[in-house]
Amino acid sequence: MFDISPSEGQLNYRFSGHETFACRYAWLPKAYRAISANSSIFYDEDAAMVELGIGKNMVRALRFWVDAMGIARPTSERKHEITDLGHTVFGTDGCDPYLEDSKTLWLLHWNLSSAATPALFAWHYLLGAWPYAEFSRSEALTAFARQSQRLGHSHSEITLSQHLDVFLHTYLSARGSRSGLEDSLDGPLVELQLLQQTGERRSEGGRWEAVYAFRKEPKDNISDELFAYAVLDYWERTSPGEKTLPIRQILSAAGSPGQSFKLPEDDVRARLERLSLDPRYGFTYRPSAIQGLLTREGPIRVDARAIYTNEADING
Repeated sequence: MFDISPSEGQLNYRFSGHETFACRYAWLPKAYRAISANSSIFYDEDAAMVELGIGKNMVRALRFWVDAMGIARPTSERKHEITDLGHTVFGTDGCDPYLEDSKTLWLLHWNLSSAATPALFAWHYLLGAWPYAEFSRSEALTAFARQSQRLGHSHSEITLSQHLDVFLHTYLSARGSRSGLEDSLDGPLVELQLLQQTGERRSEGGRWEAVYAFRKEPKDNISDELFAYAVLDYWERTSPGEKTLPIRQILSAAGSPGQSFKLPEDDVRARLERLSLDPRYGFTYRPSAIQGLLTREGPIRVDARAIYTNEADING
C-alpha cells in the first residue's frame, strides 16, 4: 500500500471544510454573482444565507468549494477576490456561466485534484496515490485512517468517513438513494463519469459493498487545449523555475495531468507530441521510453479562455 510520508515535503491537507456537502450545480454561479456584488458576503453568514437562499452549513460549504475549485480566493481583508478563471467562466462575457460545457467541468476537477495549497486529501490520495485498480469504501476508509496517523493527525472515523463520502458524492450520482430530495441532488462533476461502480464484494466484516474504479481511457472531451493548460499550470505550480520537466512526472505524480484526468500513458505521450509541434504552446517534447523530457524557453502564462476559443493563447 502506498503511504504518504510527512518527510516527502508534501503540503498540508484538507480533510474537512465542506460541511459534508458536495458542490451543487447552482452554487458556483450563485457564489460568483454574490461575491461580485459584495466581496465580503461569505464573512457575514446571515447575509449570505439570505442572498444565496441556502442554510448556514451550506454557506460554509459553498465558501469551501469556491476556494477549492479556484473560482475566488479569500484575502487578508476578510473578502473574496474572484480569480481569472472565475471571470472567464461566469463573467458578463463568460464562456460557460451555466456549466454546460464539459471543458469547464474538467477544469473544476483539475483544480480539485491538482490543488497543493493545501491539497484535498481524498482527491490527492485516491486520484494520485491509490496503488490498486479498484477500491471499496471500507478499503479506502482504512487507508485514510492509516495515512492520517502517519501525517501526525488524529482525525476521527466520522471526519474521515464524511470526507470520503463527499469525494464519492462529487463523482457518483445519488439518484435512487434513500436520501431526501435536497441531499440527492447531483453535482456537476457527476457528468464526467470519471468514477464508476464496477461491482460488489464482501468486506472484512462480511457485508457486501460497492467496488469503484476510475475510468482510465482516452477522453475526447479533454481537448488538447485543456490538456496543455493543465500541463503548464502543473509545471508552474510544482516547478516554476525549471526549464525541463520529466514526462514521468506528468504521467504519474500525484496531482499531475495524467493522474488527475486518468489518461493512459500512450494517450498522454501522443498529446504531448502533438502539442510540442505547435510553437504557440512554448514547449518541446523529447520522447524516451525510460524518461523523456519537456523543455521550455520562456516564462509560463496560463489563460483558461484559450481553452474555449481554441486560440492556444496559453503561453505568453
